Amino acid sequence: MKESHFIPEKYLHNLKNGSVTWQSPSNIALVKYWGKYGQQNPKNASISFTLNNCNTLTELKYFLKDSQNQEFDFNVYFEGEKKDDFKPKIESFFERIEQYIPFLKHYRFEIHTSNTFPHSSGIASSASGMSAIALCIMSMEKLMLPEVSSDYFNQKASFLARLGSGSACRSIKGELIVWGAHENIQGSSQLFGIQYPYQVHDNFKNYQDTILLVDKGEKQVSSTVGHNLMKDHPFAEQRFQQANENLSKLIPVLEQGNVSEFIKIVESEALSLHAMMMTSMPYFILMKPNTLEIINRIWSYRKLQNSAICFTLDAGANVHVLYPENEKETVLVFIKNELAPFCKNGEFIIDQVGFGAIQK
Repeated sequence: MKESHFIPEKYLHNLKNGSVTWQSPSNIALVKYWGKYGQQNPKNASISFTLNNCNTLTELKYFLKDSQNQEFDFNVYFEGEKKDDFKPKIESFFERIEQYIPFLKHYRFEIHTSNTFPHSSGIASSASGMSAIALCIMSMEKLMLPEVSSDYFNQKASFLARLGSGSACRSIKGELIVWGAHENIQGSSQLFGIQYPYQVHDNFKNYQDTILLVDKGEKQVSSTVGHNLMKDHPFAEQRFQQANENLSKLIPVLEQGNVSEFIKIVESEALSLHAMMMTSMPYFILMKPNTLEIINRIWSYRKLQNSAICFTLDAGANVHVLYPENEKETVLVFIKNELAPFCKNGEFIIDQVGFGAIQK
């Protein structure tokens, strides 16, 4: 499939004024994507759990302009407060998607958005935020082209979201989403995320993710800068190969319910991501001392309790603690007693795998 597939020929209906609202979740990658080319294309395939409780609620109000001009016209409000500093990223997003959404300059927009999690908590707010905007825009297009199928709607929403933030393409649906062309995963694409097409053992149903907020400040390095550092990285090609091989290894692991192998792959992926940042030029250490303390305590608990608990990390200090639903009660006691003291103000977020975005 080519990008031109998402360019509409002609709209059947015109819209005047109205609003659409979507709630879209964040996600956490199990096999990481780190490194891109062209227009937000991934250098390797990735797979993620869609989250349930960590989401963004976005209302897009649209008003047909009296006269057309060559500028995008919009304002952004975050939790009721006007946020002009959010505008450059959305302006860039609109520029990237305009050829696929040709009505953007015909309307004045108000974007009202809020998160169920702290904005600076290190959770992928760009994934939930950009996917929510993409879904709102697709709802407008659906009103103009009612015959659009649900499959096309979801594919194009994921495609658009990717152009705003790469990982956002994995936040449209759930529970497991693959993004990036992979020879062993049928239907996988560089252009959009797909629902994982193969069997998943009951061991991985309703998987839990408790997010430990070690650091709530601004990122030490932005995702864009981090991805760009892969262009001249001495280990980049080996890393892309490793990620694709790990995704291949996950296929039988997910089917057979092999939790011990799942743990090895997921934790290795998290540490590999951080190893790439530590060996780039310039180099960054994104983990904090408390991140390492938490990891070591997770390892000790797993060994002593014969538990299936494990961790993963995004490009930051916070820790995602993953574990099966049948261990929820005991693991939460462990987290509250032994891990929460290493979080900023003792804060953590209890979440689990979800099923994707919802129109409100």
